[in-house]
Amino acid sequence: MRILTYRGTPLWRDARVLRAVTQIVFVVIVVAIVVYFVRNVFEAADERGLKLGFGFLEEEAGFPIAESVIGYTESDSFRHAFIVGVVNTIKVALIGIVAATVLGLIVGVSRLSSNWLVKSITSVYVEIIRNVPLLVQLFFWYFGIFLLLPVVQESLRLPGPIYVNNRGVFSVWANTTSSFDSWLLFVLGGVVLAVAVRVILGRIQIETGRNTHPNVAAALALVLLPTLGWFLVGESPLIRETPVLERFNFVGGARVTPEFAALLTGLVVYTAAFIAEIVRAGIQSVQRGQTEAARALGLSDAQTLLSIVFPQALRVIIPPMISQFLNLTKNSSLAIAIGYPDLYAISRIMINQAGRAVPIMLLIMAAYLAMSLTYAIIGNIYNRRVRFTER
Repeated sequence: MRILTYRGTPLWRDARVLRAVTQIVFVVIVVAIVVYFVRNVFEAADERGLKLGFGFLEEEAGFPIAESVIGYTESDSFRHAFIVGVVNTIKVALIGIVAATVLGLIVGVSRLSSNWLVKSITSVYVEIIRNVPLLVQLFFWYFGIFLLLPVVQESLRLPGPIYVNNRGVFSVWANTTSSFDSWLLFVLGGVVLAVAVRVILGRIQIETGRNTHPNVAAALALVLLPTLGWFLVGESPLIRETPVLERFNFVGGARVTPEFAALLTGLVVYTAAFIAEIVRAGIQSVQRGQTEAARALGLSDAQTLLSIVFPQALRVIIPPMISQFLNLTKNSSLAIAIGYPDLYAISRIMINQAGRAVPIMLLIMAAYLAMSLTYAIIGNIYNRRVRFTER
């Protein structure tokens, strides 16, 4: 009888097994240390009569919040108030990230322009903004710009209509009706159909070599299905609401408060200056021969930038740009200086009302950490898709 023998590497000598065991042991040690210190903190707090629990979050908050994306009243709980702060911060962060990225791309490309005036203006912008503290800039935008706008009765009227005064920007808005939920299904269906059409026609184009116009077809699907649904649901899903001037202020429509506008403007202008330098460095990291080859093929400057330079520059641009997105989110905590009720500002009020500084500070850190990790994970996933791999 033939005996089979295992001739592979023993487990205690396998490098992969040793790495996995080492990592597991390290994680166990770290978790044990953290548990040990946390337990000591809670025991010391109990001995001194300090309450570190989170049961107070269900108590009535009892304070107003001037601006809220979601519904809120003074009778709501501390937990709901904290959620309002998180949502307000996310609102500023997401809008700020999009706006700062667009402005940073424009400024970064303009810094490499052959036009002396464009290049000089963008260079001055970057150098000034990067070297002035963000808090000073927020004060400038809030006290020096938005609060000095005309009073309500003398509001600036822009097309739309849009009314601008020192109490904010008021514009036409669309309110939902009872048929909005049904129409939203058509919108979601349009998105799914557009993605499916884009993928299918894209594969057919690759396999056959014929131009199937996948982007145009996807755009038509995205527009036609929601348009069809608009007429099928019966009542109009959205109705127009125009702001109307009453005795002391405008009522109705959409409103952007001076606090939000100043915070958003400051964050966008400040972060865009850093993004511009990242974009400029990324573009300059692409070998000059790539540009020369594109021009030799007859590509225009715009085609060269979009099709040749940017795809290669992204592997340099994405990692530091993720860091700037994280910085923008964390810098939004300066909103407390100009009165915008973000996560940190509302948490400070909660500390004064509930007297639970340690639990609330832990919640603040956990919230910022969760937001930062989310941005980082999304950015890293995209970074892995566009990074350069040598063969």
